Amino acid sequence: MPARPPVPLPDDGLPIIERSVVRLVVLDVRGRMLLLHTRDPSRPGPGTWWELPGGGIEPGETYRDAAVRELLEETGIAALPAQVGPPSWRRRASFRHRQARRLQDEVIAAVRLAVPGPGLDESQRLDYEKEDYFGYRWWPVPEVLGSRERFYPGQLPVLLAPFLAGREIDEPFELFS
Repeated sequence: MPARPPVPLPDDGLPIIERSVVRLVVLDVRGRMLLLHTRDPSRPGPGTWWELPGGGIEPGETYRDAAVRELLEETGIAALPAQVGPPSWRRRASFRHRQARRLQDEVIAAVRLAVPGPGLDESQRLDYEKEDYFGYRWWPVPEVLGSRERFYPGQLPVLLAPFLAGREIDEPFELFS
């Protein structure tokens, strides 16, 4: 894979943590998608947003392995690797989180559930996730497409329909915060 070009990061003096991440568009049998209501308790200024579940890809993991693990940890939903679609949405993003700047290479994949959106089991979340995620909602996809809420990824309402239609997406760099 060719080296990625440098990105314009703010000179905010924060340590930079680079990582590869998988994010998930989790769809239930009713066509609703799961979004986590999120905040950064260390920085109340940016407010709240709705976020796709997901997290870091550990050394030796495939994106599918990470997707299954992260979904179980963050939501209690047990998915099989075969339920995780291809990583057809690729992006690079940066944001401030808990006194560090994250610089992430992200892939986004769909997970399709054969049941209505279940309640979430938060018992396997990391301590900081228990503080950051304070709610969730199974959103009808058309509501996301027309929403003026704040989302991560920021272009979710614009890029969700092409993603669900099977298009390959290489999103430009996003400086979220």
